[in-house]
Amino acid sequence: MLRSFASKISRISLAGSRSFSNAPDKLVVAEVDDKTGYATVTLNRPPVNSLNLELLTAISETLDDLQNNKSRGVILTSSSKTVFSAGLDIMEMYKPKPERLKAFWSTLQDVWFKLYGSPYPTVAAINGHAPAGGCLLSLCCEYRIMCPNYTIGLNETQLGIVAPSWFQAAMRNTISRRDAELALTLGTLFSTDEALKVGLIDEIASNKEEALAKAVGFLDRFKKVSAQARSMTKQALRSKDIMELEDNRSQDIDLFVYAVTQPKVQQSLELYLAALKKKSAK
Repeated sequence: MLRSFASKISRISLAGSRSFSNAPDKLVVAEVDDKTGYATVTLNRPPVNSLNLELLTAISETLDDLQNNKSRGVILTSSSKTVFSAGLDIMEMYKPKPERLKAFWSTLQDVWFKLYGSPYPTVAAINGHAPAGGCLLSLCCEYRIMCPNYTIGLNETQLGIVAPSWFQAAMRNTISRRDAELALTLGTLFSTDEALKVGLIDEIASNKEEALAKAVGFLDRFKKVSAQARSMTKQALRSKDIMELEDNRSQDIDLFVYAVTQPKVQQSLELYLAALKKKSAK
C-alpha cells in the first residue's frame, strides 16, 4: 500500500551536523555537515527506493530546504545495500487515478528541475543498481561515483517505453551524443566498468564508504572557486534543457497520462506485475 504524503521535513540539531530528517522511517534522510556545509541526502524507501509520489515529494521538499539554507554541495545516495533506486514505481502507473497520475509526473518534473538545475554542486554516490529513474537521478548530478558489480542505464525501450526528451537530455549532457543514441535506443544497462568506460560514471569506489569519501573530494574541488560564478556557469550550460521542459511542461504531463492509460500499456503492466508476483512466490 502506498504511503501517505511525506510531511514537510523539519530540522533536528545533531552533534557536528544538522539533519532535516533522521528518523529511520523517513523517505529521505538529509544530514548537513556543519564543517563543510555539504548535505548527504539518502533515499530511504525500502526495499529498492521505487520512486512513488510520496518519495518524489520528499526529495523535492528536501531539495527546497537545502537551497533555502544555502547548501554548499549535495551527495545523493541510498540506504539500500544493493539498490540506489529501482526507478519509477510501477504501481503509480497501473490502473491509476488520473489526478494522482498527473501529480506523480509533475512531481518527478519538479525533482528533475531542482536537481538538474541546482545552484550548488551535486554528486551521486551510487551504491547499488540504478536503472531507469534511478539512473535519471544520478544523471541530474554533476558527478557520479559507483560501487562495483551493479548496473545503470535508461532501459526504457527494453520495457516498451520511450524515455522523455528531458531524460534523454540528461544523458546527452553526460556522454557523447552517439553513445547516448545507442544507449537510449537499445535500452542498455551498463555494468559499473562499462559505465566508466563510456563516461556514464566518473569514478569507481570499492564500497559505499569510499564512494562517500570520494564524493566529498569532488565537492572540495570547488572550495576556491566563486560559488556564484560556478552556479551561473552550470545553469547556463543546462539552461536549454531546462527551458525546453518549462515551455512544454503541461504537454509533457498530458502525453505521459495518455500513454500510460492506453489499454495495451495497462495490459503490459499487468503482465509484468504478474511475472514479478510469480517470481517472488518461488
